[in-house]
Amino acid sequence: MPNLKELSAKKVRLTGGHRMCAGCGAPMVVNWVLKALKDEQKAVISNATGCLEVSTCLYPYTAWKDSWVHTAFENAAATGSGVEAAYRAMKRKGTLKDDYKFIAFGGDGGTYDIGLQSLSGAMERGHDLLYVCYDNGAYMNTGIQRSSATPMGADTTTSPAGKVKPGKQQYRKDLAEIMVSHHIPYVAQTVPVIPGTPYMFDLCNKAEKAFSIEGPKFMNVLTPCPRGWRIDTATELEVIKAAVDTCFWPLYEVENGVYKINYIPKEKKPITEWLKPQGRFKHLFKPENEHIIKMIQEEVDRRWEKLLYLAKVK
Repeated sequence: MPNLKELSAKKVRLTGGHRMCAGCGAPMVVNWVLKALKDEQKAVISNATGCLEVSTCLYPYTAWKDSWVHTAFENAAATGSGVEAAYRAMKRKGTLKDDYKFIAFGGDGGTYDIGLQSLSGAMERGHDLLYVCYDNGAYMNTGIQRSSATPMGADTTTSPAGKVKPGKQQYRKDLAEIMVSHHIPYVAQTVPVIPGTPYMFDLCNKAEKAFSIEGPKFMNVLTPCPRGWRIDTATELEVIKAAVDTCFWPLYEVENGVYKINYIPKEKKPITEWLKPQGRFKHLFKPENEHIIKMIQEEVDRRWEKLLYLAKVK
């Protein structure tokens, strides 16, 4: 368990003054992941096009203290793996003495969808790279369009809730499980730091573990977007907490194929506690759409029971 004072005193690698929206979860995720690095460690960061990229590097300024590479939407993992390969070649030749960690950040649009091919390739090739997806469940940067990470029933600009269709019709893709199927050393699903919870430092612990493991690693972090989710910034971490307590977003990790659930709620709450605070789901609570909530609950239960089985929890 890390010490909060020690973590707070660690070097800041993403400065304030960037243009991210007030209450955006992406810089929270980045800062806590980077705090898992030792202050003396150097890093090269590859960043897919998206909210995080366009808002932290407005020419000629940058909020990044480490070496940082902006890539296209689809190739953050490919860029990161190329830099990592060049680094290994330089180390072999003796032209580089310093040690570096390699990290890629991408939103769900640039990870689940557009960037999936380069992510899969980097993981399969075995590059020593940590890929972190900040999953806010839509293409928020370009107008809140649905992605394959968007939950079923969500109202977005490309899956609008109306008389014909009540929001997105498909269940969200389970990207963590897709990464597990690559048989890489480490996969984790987590959330931003939420003070007062038993899993307050789950993100920090998993990032620190990932940095200690050689080879490809993947972390999926549920990340609040007040605009896209239509929530109040003051309550966004409560909404994330509800995602954990309803088991919509279980906290678990898979190390060398072995599953471990990091938090099991004493009382699993109904999915309505995750859906109701978010404006993007308000239409589901109309009488004609209540059957969709039942479908969502059944799918959450099915996936949770499967995870309990894989983790050998009785």
